[in-house]
Amino acid sequence: MGTGGVATDSGAVDRDTSPLLTTNPSTNPKIPNDSFHLAYCIYFTLGTGYLLPWNAFITAVDYFSYLYPDASVDRIFAVVYMIVGLICLLFIVAYSNKSNSSVRINVGLGLFVVALLVVPVMDVTYIKGQTGLYAGFYVTVAAVALSGLADALVQGGVIGAAGELPERYMQAVVAGTAASGVLVSFLRIFTKAVYSQDTQGLRQSANLYFIVSIVVMIICTVFYNVAPRLPVIKYYNELKIQAVNEEREEKGVLAEALWRSALWDIVGRVKWYGFGILIIYVVTLCIFPGYITEDVHSQILKDWYPILLITGYNVFDLVGKSVTALYTLENAKVAIGASFARLLFLPLFLGCLHGPSFFRTEIPVTVLTCLLGLTNGYLTSVLMILAPKIVQLQHAESAGIVMVLFLVVGLAIGSVISWFWVI
Repeated sequence: MGTGGVATDSGAVDRDTSPLLTTNPSTNPKIPNDSFHLAYCIYFTLGTGYLLPWNAFITAVDYFSYLYPDASVDRIFAVVYMIVGLICLLFIVAYSNKSNSSVRINVGLGLFVVALLVVPVMDVTYIKGQTGLYAGFYVTVAAVALSGLADALVQGGVIGAAGELPERYMQAVVAGTAASGVLVSFLRIFTKAVYSQDTQGLRQSANLYFIVSIVVMIICTVFYNVAPRLPVIKYYNELKIQAVNEEREEKGVLAEALWRSALWDIVGRVKWYGFGILIIYVVTLCIFPGYITEDVHSQILKDWYPILLITGYNVFDLVGKSVTALYTLENAKVAIGASFARLLFLPLFLGCLHGPSFFRTEIPVTVLTCLLGLTNGYLTSVLMILAPKIVQLQHAESAGIVMVLFLVVGLAIGSVISWFWVI
């Protein structure tokens, strides 16, 4: 895929036309087939997995709000998760050349399991449905922080690994992140419809979210460690090793100096793609989930309203991220411009709080929420697919991690700005 109108430096490799790096099996018979689409399914599952813990925490908001009525649960969770993830990701970007991505991802998946176990174990042994035990809230916040650390380890590694592969695998990861939200949303609808909406029902539903998430984490761990054995993944891993060795021989400099020079070059190449991702998530996190769950209300739908809005957002986010499997916008300038145009959502959602009476009804809020999800999904997928393709193969993993850094900065800024809705 081309750069879509964004100029590249003369040293960049055109990864679609280079005979060595071509990603089309029909034009390069040496590339193994992805038999039964196993590699695609693995990366889709990994994308689902690393966002599932976050979705479990925010979807169980009614359970946590019941236990801790004086806490602004969603907004506190968002700030803690994003800030911790950002700080950890900064260290990963700075020292990724000194660490093994496979180790980082496996450690992160293990930390996810530990963090997710905290809620059901604490529910059974300490909370037992009692309200106002704020020591439990602090432990839960610590589990959210641990999930933020795990997310930085896993997301950076998975996106980085997908950046070294053909674009369909990046699309798989990005679509998987949306699928995690849809999965938890439908679990939430199921539990609300089946379980009684009393203390016991809230406990059962919350525990279900976290148990399902733990099972998915275990599956992700198995899948991730199987992936390098697939012929198609082996092929691209060997290409990367070859490209790295050739660069070191050509440059003839110390590895550390080479890495720092390459890192700044990568940042320079992908920065506008990164700013596009950053502004996408600033806008999204300003509104979702805090505004959706706490600031708008419906006399008709009552407590189903935030659940249906979250589900609508997640479904359309998945639609947007899936559309790129059929059509990916080639012009990166248009995609980046559209990312900044999403700032218009802020005055529109403000109108849903303080505007004309019709604008404050369910239909405009629902339509805007679905559009928020659709644009978030499609533009994220486009920019994450395009960015790693404008650098040399051996730097694609680093480009992917840099893009995740921009994304997490956007999440952190958006989660802080979301508090202004309540000022």
